[in-house]
Amino acid sequence: MGYPTLPVHSELASERWPIHGRTGCVHKPGVALKRTVFAAALAGIALVSFEARAQSVVPKSVQFGVAAGAAIPSGDLSQDLKTGFTGTAILGFSPTLIPLGVRVEGSYSQMGVKGGGGNAHFTSVTGNLVYKFPSATVSPYLIGGAGWYQAAVSATGLGTISDNHFGWNAGAGVSMPLSGFDTFVEARYHRVIIKNGSGTVAYIPITFGIMF
Repeated sequence: MGYPTLPVHSELASERWPIHGRTGCVHKPGVALKRTVFAAALAGIALVSFEARAQSVVPKSVQFGVAAGAAIPSGDLSQDLKTGFTGTAILGFSPTLIPLGVRVEGSYSQMGVKGGGGNAHFTSVTGNLVYKFPSATVSPYLIGGAGWYQAAVSATGLGTISDNHFGWNAGAGVSMPLSGFDTFVEARYHRVIIKNGSGTVAYIPITFGIMF
């Protein structure tokens, strides 16, 4: 009685050309290499883009800016005046190593008398310190300073009277660096020191500005 012959040749063949799973997929080394190179290229592009974005938002040491918005009367002024407008020209200095900067501002604010017939307006030149909380995108900040304020009142048919005073201001804002310039939204309390019993002379500008 003879014995069956062992499939030696077929076993050797399976070792030379292995049969994979049911899917029949054969992973070629060239395809894996192409995928690795493609992934590395994508990672390089992402890194370059991130570095370019980081360089684009580096703060400038000297900036010029403008701002405009609403001027809201406060204190005793709110009894006789209504919300008006304000405009500001700004020269800013921002050291790169510390979050504390300086802004020199010239500002004009006007509020009309309720019922018409006149207005009150304030012209100021102030020096201000700005503390900006570190952030790569939206940055909140605190601002405050003091300087020269000219308070004036105009009445129809009676002309204008004005006087110079010392004043101070304090407030907060949020800035956002964009491509080539910064934008900000800010609210500040301005107090004009008048010692002749005129009450609390104060107003609150709320502005939107651009720094170049």
